[in-house]
Amino acid sequence: MLFQVGGQGTRPTFFEMAAAQQLPASLRAALTYSIGVLALRRPFLHKVLDYEDEFFALLMLILETHSLRTTDASFSESLYGLRRRAVNIKVKRDDAHASSGGEIHHSGLQKRQRVLSVVVLVVLPYFKSKLHSIYNKEREARLQASLWGDGDERFDDVDIIDTEESSLISRGSSDADASVRTRLAKRIQKIVGACYPWLHASSEGLSFAYQLLYLLDATGFYSLGLHALGIHVCRATGQELMDTSSRISKIRSRERERLRGPPWLKAVQGVLLSCTYTVLDYAQTGLIAAVFFFKMMEWWYQSAEERMSAPTVYPPPPPPPPPQVAKEGIPLPPDRTLCPLCSQKRGNPSVVTVSGFVFCYACIFKYVSQYKRCPVTLMPATVDQIRRLFHDM
Repeated sequence: MLFQVGGQGTRPTFFEMAAAQQLPASLRAALTYSIGVLALRRPFLHKVLDYEDEFFALLMLILETHSLRTTDASFSESLYGLRRRAVNIKVKRDDAHASSGGEIHHSGLQKRQRVLSVVVLVVLPYFKSKLHSIYNKEREARLQASLWGDGDERFDDVDIIDTEESSLISRGSSDADASVRTRLAKRIQKIVGACYPWLHASSEGLSFAYQLLYLLDATGFYSLGLHALGIHVCRATGQELMDTSSRISKIRSRERERLRGPPWLKAVQGVLLSCTYTVLDYAQTGLIAAVFFFKMMEWWYQSAEERMSAPTVYPPPPPPPPPQVAKEGIPLPPDRTLCPLCSQKRGNPSVVTVSGFVFCYACIFKYVSQYKRCPVTLMPATVDQIRRLFHDM
């Protein structure tokens, strides 16, 4: 896969470098979410989430080592068609003017630079993640102590029974060792809680400064780690991309030639190497496809749940049939605007809620007060069931 974001020449754009740097964090978040979804039905996967930092560091160690060994680029940089090159500065002297100048030449990575690149890409982020978790625990402990007080002080005044004293004496040595380890761990947490914010702020400040300088084309190093290792990240040329496959095949052929032992052992080792090579070859495509698949499934199930949980909108029910006119009741006039009681144009129209027929307010009030019923349907009614209308039909 190759994703290049504009730009000319061998120098990557700022957006390419930013995308390559943020890809591992995005990949970790997607994998954590995917494993969390699977853990809902497979509880044993919760162990993977408990050791999330270790499992992800091991995965990135394998991917980064393989990528740097075969393509001279990190896992995310190779995905964007980038390559790492060692920086060699050669000084030129002009004999006529005795002036000196510098010219930058790029060469392949040395073994030491590959190893240090793995340290910067995998080991340092792992320790940073562990320090961040320790800092969060220390901050939560401080917040809890400020709200509820120190938990150790709650049991200072509790009386201890004689039988418990004898058992505590027998376990005194182990408890002392445990208390020493606990005090040491608490001290380390306090030190990390005090120093980590400054270290984190310094690291983020340096990272921002290098990115700003790279954006302004004031430096060729995107990060402090690349500057310390003396490495420039460049775009891979078409010939380099074509030579990568031949380089990988040469490395693998040499590894197969190094196999030692009886024929059956060589066959087993060859099968294991083939399986390993297949997994590594499709690691990039497989991980990106897996993340895309799980995000698509998340969107699909979320949309389905929203459709199922959405309230169903039903059409309004048909109006009830009009009440029947009683045989002994007052007949309705042919003109709907006339009052059935006085046969005149309705004044201050009012409705009887038990039947829905409209009359003059004075007429219907007098009739209901006297007979306690609707004059048309003869249904029982009271004056409280008379409602004034502000618009006459």
